[in-house]
Amino acid sequence: MAFFFSKKNEIPKEKQIQDLELSKIIPNRYQPRHEFSEASIEQLAQTLEQEGLLQPIVVREKGDNYEIIAGERRFRAAKSLNWTTIPAIVQNMDDQKAASLALIENLQRENLNPIDEARAYEDLMKLNELTQTALAKDMGKSQSYIANKLRLLKLEPEVQSYLVSGTITARHGRAMLGLTPVEQSHVLHEILQKKLSVKETEAICEDVDGYFAKKAEEVKKPAKKEPEKKRVVKTAKDLKVQINTIKQAVKLAKDSGIQVKSHEEKTDDGYKITIELHRK
Repeated sequence: MAFFFSKKNEIPKEKQIQDLELSKIIPNRYQPRHEFSEASIEQLAQTLEQEGLLQPIVVREKGDNYEIIAGERRFRAAKSLNWTTIPAIVQNMDDQKAASLALIENLQRENLNPIDEARAYEDLMKLNELTQTALAKDMGKSQSYIANKLRLLKLEPEVQSYLVSGTITARHGRAMLGLTPVEQSHVLHEILQKKLSVKETEAICEDVDGYFAKKAEEVKKPAKKEPEKKRVVKTAKDLKVQINTIKQAVKLAKDSGIQVKSHEEKTDDGYKITIELHRK
């Protein structure tokens, strides 16, 4: 089942462009993009201010308002500039067609984070009752590509939040798919703390219990104490000269017949010599 639209008929030429009040325009509930880059919106706003809106947004009537089908980033940028109206094309679509077009429009534009992309594929499959194979064919993707994206939705919300922020990659997430919720949390914090690569993460996930058991043992081991080195008191060369001079003086005194007692002792900061002279 191919989707009902293409770039050729996405915005029919015969449709008249209208200026709609921004206050009457509401976002599409099937908008897959839950995180909008402020920098990206600001950059788009600068373009709108300089060049105007080159491509109208696409909406459909929703009660007294208009629901965005394509162009929410343009709508947000115009709103940031305090525009009161915005050029738009109004199309008559049922919920299924409007939701599908909103999802496809976003999947084909600015890169979605892995979780928003996976949710968009999941919504498309439900809305159009498609299998992974059929969706892959309509999107021009391989079935394995779609399957790998959808598998990320099985991860714990905590892990998904870091995929949304871009702190970890989809490959980090896929490595944790076979783990329990507790194991996912432990491995996630290890990735964040040590900035682990995908390869390092995969190695941990192969034996989570063994990795953390080994880590716990290393923490318990007391740190090795280095043997204390014996303190060696060295005598400076100029002090040795003085010591030798004193010893020679003691020898001369003995040779002259004076009774001399001397005692030598090394101290931490020098050398101690005690001399006693006795008359005959």
